Amino acid sequence: MVARVSRRLSRAWDPFRFDLNLLRELSGIVWPEGRDTRRRSAAMDLRLAGADEAGRGCLAGPLVAAAVILDYARAPFPGLEDLTDSKVLSARARESLYPLILRSAVRVSWVACSPSTIDEDGLHRCNLSALARALENLRGEYRLALVDGFELAFPQLRAQAVKGGDHRSAAVAAASVVAKVVRDRLMRALAPLYPDYGFEEHVGYGTERHMEALRRHGPCTLHRRSFQGVAAPQLELWEE
Repeated sequence: MVARVSRRLSRAWDPFRFDLNLLRELSGIVWPEGRDTRRRSAAMDLRLAGADEAGRGCLAGPLVAAAVILDYARAPFPGLEDLTDSKVLSARARESLYPLILRSAVRVSWVACSPSTIDEDGLHRCNLSALARALENLRGEYRLALVDGFELAFPQLRAQAVKGGDHRSAAVAAASVVAKVVRDRLMRALAPLYPDYGFEEHVGYGTERHMEALRRHGPCTLHRRSFQGVAAPQLELWEE
């Protein structure tokens, strides 16, 4: 179903082509690439949503889920040629892509799940709920939604799980960038309120500096107290 193409940076996988081929397959329409492709595409509903989350593995701060609609009738999307999974992009690259995604998208949504809610309801439940709410905020203005790795049991969302979706699909990759940028900005904005923890540097991940701060000061209100690294940061192994 998906063509492999040669692109700048020797990128073998084209996430935009993956999305477009999927939309065409849903419509039961197959045609070769040609000069009239855009005219034929305009007659189809080519609005595809992608959803992904950021901060799942953090010890502190919210989990943020984002959803983005790309309308492939408007493709190509200037500036997004190298869009991919946010985890393999530098912070500078994500910040550069963020406004371009907002400009290119039909609609963008994000939802934050607080540390206390994660502790009360569990990480997995919060993850699914945040993804579903982010998609709900798109008001159904899409043909299909692709979700990175998770099945959502809400038929009205028209959502399909895609393993490795943040790499395979441009819509999911766009959502991954939005979620990551929004979350990192939130953590940096909150950092001055908790100067002992260095959130502006690690944004809640379990770095050496973060673990040392937990051992010295204990958890703050931003920490997920149900997480093992937060509940027992003082535990260390010593060789006799």
